[in-house]
Amino acid sequence: MKKISVLFVLAVFALSSCKKNLPDVGGTAAEKLANEWWVTFTYNGSDVYGIGHAKIVTSNTAADKNEIWISDFWSVNPLKGNIWAFQVKAQADLNNLTFTANQSESIVPGYNIKANITEGKVIPGAGKSKSGNVTDSIYMKIEFSDDPGTVYELKGHGRTRFIEDEY
Repeated sequence: MKKISVLFVLAVFALSSCKKNLPDVGGTAAEKLANEWWVTFTYNGSDVYGIGHAKIVTSNTAADKNEIWISDFWSVNPLKGNIWAFQVKAQADLNNLTFTANQSESIVPGYNIKANITEGKVIPGAGKSKSGNVTDSIYMKIEFSDDPGTVYELKGHGRTRFIEDEY
C-alpha cells in the first residue's frame, strides 16, 4: 500500500510540474488601430445617406507592418447596406495612431475606385457608444475617385458588441 501511495504522489508531482512551452502569440502591429466602428458619413455637416451609423472595419494587413485595411463591405444591416463599398490600404503611424492613403485602389470586386484619406486618426477612450460606454473614436476625411473633389468626413466610435450599443 505504501508503494502505491508513493507512486501516486510521484505521479501527481510529475504531472503538476509539466509545463508546455507555448509561444507568446502577442498581437498585430496595428492592433491599436484595428476595430469595428460605427460611423456617420457627413458632407458639410449633414449625414450623406440619412442612415445614421453604419459599420466599417479597420484591420492589419498580412504584411503586419505600418499599414492597415479600411473597409466598408462588412455591412451588418442589409436595409442600410454599405456606405461606399470600398476596401483600401492606408499607411499607418502606429505610434501616433494616425493613417493616410493616397490614391489607394479598392479591392472590392467589380467596383474599381481609388480613395484619398487624410487626417485619419484613432483616439483612445474619446468615444461614447449608443448606451454611453466609453470606446475609442475614429475620424478621417475621404475622397473617392468616382466623386472627385468631394471630401467626406467619417467619424464615429468603436463597436462594443453589447446589444444595447448596436445600431
